[in-house]
Amino acid sequence: MHRVILHVDFDYFFAQCEEIKSPHLKTKPVAVCIFSDRGGDSGAIATANYEARKYGVKSGMPIVFAKKRLESIKDAVFLPADFDYYSEISVKAMEIIKSFADVFEYVGKDEAYLDVTKRTNGDFAVASHVAQQIKNAIREKVRLSCSIGASPNKLVSKIASSYKKPDGLTVVTPESVEKFLDPLKIREIPGIGKKTEERFGEEKFETISQLKKLDVFTLNKMFGRKIGTYIYNAARGIDDESVTEGQPTIQYSKIVTLTQDSKDYDFLFKSLIELCKELHSIIIEENRMFKSVGIQFVQTDLSSKTKSKMLKNPTSSLDELQKTAMQLLQEALENQTLLVRRLGVKVSELSEIEGQSNITSYF
Repeated sequence: MHRVILHVDFDYFFAQCEEIKSPHLKTKPVAVCIFSDRGGDSGAIATANYEARKYGVKSGMPIVFAKKRLESIKDAVFLPADFDYYSEISVKAMEIIKSFADVFEYVGKDEAYLDVTKRTNGDFAVASHVAQQIKNAIREKVRLSCSIGASPNKLVSKIASSYKKPDGLTVVTPESVEKFLDPLKIREIPGIGKKTEERFGEEKFETISQLKKLDVFTLNKMFGRKIGTYIYNAARGIDDESVTEGQPTIQYSKIVTLTQDSKDYDFLFKSLIELCKELHSIIIEENRMFKSVGIQFVQTDLSSKTKSKMLKNPTSSLDELQKTAMQLLQEALENQTLLVRRLGVKVSELSEIEGQSNITSYF
């Protein structure tokens, strides 16, 4: 019985979340921005919807360049990223997806793998129906569209989920893997970046079919054994990696009830510094880095107030955590009228402390 693996990928996730919040945005070019500390339009685009992409706006583009592309479009919208809100949407959608899986693997806010081999009895026609049910459930309950790829392994399913975006569904049966992959551009292989693609371009290799003309020894010589072997196998749709159960921690947090209700900065500052130290111990123990820092107030009327900031780079630094938390505290206390009853600090956008992922760690 063949394995049946699904890869679910939410379409233009951050921008689509903003469309859920404000439906009138759906017909407008929308870009979600991560602004830097320098002020003004300094920063980069996190995600753009498909209306904005028509004008060449894409993830990672400097905000200044994106605005230049859309300067003639009067109703173009540029919004600051709201990661707490996006996390809420993600959690709701992931719970729906998880209910369809034999084995569920959380990858990030906007993607997950499902092993549905038992549920489908290895039948890809049944898998197609299951994938459509997932799409329908997410749209109905969360108002979110997603694209799904189904195949015998994680690698091909990930490629397939991007094949008909947005709102796509692509099923690649075991016997059609080669036919599906061969005409695709080499860059469609997960982990193949611009530099690797340019390297192949110099050798006149553009498609996966052309890439397959290179033997594993040549690829190992070009990129080293690990990467060369990965590319060789990926071009042939070979991937034995299993879907791994469990959802990694999305965030770490610490919250405390204050000895007295207060909105005094110096009083709250002392508690915040201690919370940061306790939270930092967890971060180090779990061997993690963080890229987002947030604070939370529970006020005397039991309402909550949150403020967060995305850092330029992942870090595990206590100094960076405390400095950012202090800055957020100052900003949160501006025009604060209610007293604060509970104070919390959290970190999210977590990654392993060893360093950045590379081509060999995608699967």
